[in-house]
Amino acid sequence: MMGRYARIRGVLVAWPITVLLLAIFSFVSPSPLAAYEIAILKSSDIAAYNQTVAGLRAEVRETATLTVYDLEGDVARGKKLARKIRASDAALVIAVGLKAALAAKVELVDIPVIYCMVLDAEKYDLRAPNFTGISLRVPIDRQFSTIQALVPKLKHLGVLYDPEKTRLLVEEARRVAARLGFELVEHQVHGEKELPHAIRTLLPKVEGLWLVPDSTVLTEESIRFLLGTALERNVPVIGFSPEFVRNGALAGLSINPEDIGRQAAIIAQRILAQPDRAVPMTVSPDRIRLAVNQKTAKYLGLTLPPDIMGRADELY
Repeated sequence: MMGRYARIRGVLVAWPITVLLLAIFSFVSPSPLAAYEIAILKSSDIAAYNQTVAGLRAEVRETATLTVYDLEGDVARGKKLARKIRASDAALVIAVGLKAALAAKVELVDIPVIYCMVLDAEKYDLRAPNFTGISLRVPIDRQFSTIQALVPKLKHLGVLYDPEKTRLLVEEARRVAARLGFELVEHQVHGEKELPHAIRTLLPKVEGLWLVPDSTVLTEESIRFLLGTALERNVPVIGFSPEFVRNGALAGLSINPEDIGRQAAIIAQRILAQPDRAVPMTVSPDRIRLAVNQKTAKYLGLTLPPDIMGRADELY
């Protein structure tokens, strides 16, 4: 027993010394990432991009130096800034927004680039050996699984879209819907004037309406009309923004810019720590936020599942 106590006492005596040595070595030899400089190429000075940069800063903290370059909405200026970055000590670039991503693709070929806050990145062919990006789309299967949980009797889900803008998205959604056991009922809209007739034609055929980010269908004037008309017909609407939910949609799955910034910072740290490690061309967002309108559910006679209520980030 005495030998055991002696060993314990030895550990207790040595423990503060060990902690002190670790503290000293941590101070003398900082994290390798602290030596790196990360350049942030920002498309313009708007709230969403600034929130993304705030998320980056919050995640990186002291592990790297961040320098922000603002295109001010000018791609030509972005190319000049990208060349300036290329001549700097930046070890990695994070391009925030489409214009920043396009400028980086033209000018930066020998430095890792992470793009984010780019809608429909596939359309702009942002593929390059040194490029990776974070999708700004909530995976369709995730959206549809949530819709099925909210509307158990769903057999037909309606969507309004302009084929010139969101055809590929709807084609993918059609395949996902078939796999999940319901039909996607599509109605094309080629101009805003067609919208009233389109929504009144579509709603009697469906048990739910899915909103997609289509600028022909969704305008400041049309959103309230769509939501109001659907509620009058007792058809739940599922969107992609908490703003829709606040205005009467049943639910919405969305991506927060600050979350995207944090994810970009995490990917950057992995690349800098393991530069030889393969990185996917595009990754899905790690964090997807769910908003639910309880008043709308009550009005429509829907019972919200406990698991949906438990994971909702916002309830109205």
